[in-house]
Amino acid sequence: MGVSGTGKSSVGRGLAARLDRTFVEGDDLHPAANVAKMSSGTALTDEDRWPWLEAVRDAMTAHARAGRSTVTACSALRRVYRATLTQAQGRVRFVLLDVPPELLRERVARRTGHWMPPSLLDSQLAVLEALQTDEDGVTVHVRGDVDATVTEALRLLRS
Repeated sequence: MGVSGTGKSSVGRGLAARLDRTFVEGDDLHPAANVAKMSSGTALTDEDRWPWLEAVRDAMTAHARAGRSTVTACSALRRVYRATLTQAQGRVRFVLLDVPPELLRERVARRTGHWMPPSLLDSQLAVLEALQTDEDGVTVHVRGDVDATVTEALRLLRS
């Protein structure tokens, strides 16, 4: 979880590979209207997000019911959004990828092929709520490459 540019998809794929789990890309579950809205530079509202978060939750549940654990990339910026995700079947743990804002801006500015424009980063940073002590998860301070971040996430999850 985290704002745009933190490496959610890359780290999620790495975690899924190391844990031999299915990877679910939350961005793929956005309705076309959400993608169009963000592509135009307009931030999503909570009303836009709820159906998407429910789709992510339902995808996680479908995999769990089929006997497959997943690693899911999803922004899950606010605690109330994460509460929706924890309704999925099975244990839901969070890995918040914490990247310094200046590095995020660099990453998002040079990213190609993604519909999320750099102009929305500040709105995401403003909405982001850190994991609370009663939430099942860890915060990884991203300072290295993807492999180092995956290794640190696994270390924190196992401690």
